[in-house]
Amino acid sequence: MKLLHRAEIEVKKSKFLSYYYELTSKEEAKEIFETLKKEHKKARHIPYAYILENTAAKSDDKEPSGTSGMPIYQVLERKQIKNRGVFVVRYFGGVKLGASGLTRAYRAAAEMAIKE
Repeated sequence: MKLLHRAEIEVKKSKFLSYYYELTSKEEAKEIFETLKKEHKKARHIPYAYILENTAAKSDDKEPSGTSGMPIYQVLERKQIKNRGVFVVRYFGGVKLGASGLTRAYRAAAEMAIKE
């Protein structure tokens, strides 16, 4: 696993730190998730998505269903990216974003991580 890029955006006081990794297995994805959880103990959520040659996965990590893992996954899928994953660490800023706001924020965070 190799970190390819890291990006950060802020939406209504919430910080979204996105990490774009090269992956070879779902075990690596799990390891990255666990490492990020340890590094960012005060973060509320760490949704992610990845696509490997023969499998794919996504997680909302306790965000409302479909608002975080799916938009990240859709960015990877639309760009036809394989053997990569995006993990987004969210620090809640005190302002609720609503389902559509969350979806937009996670999509933007994934796009930024991949773009650069």
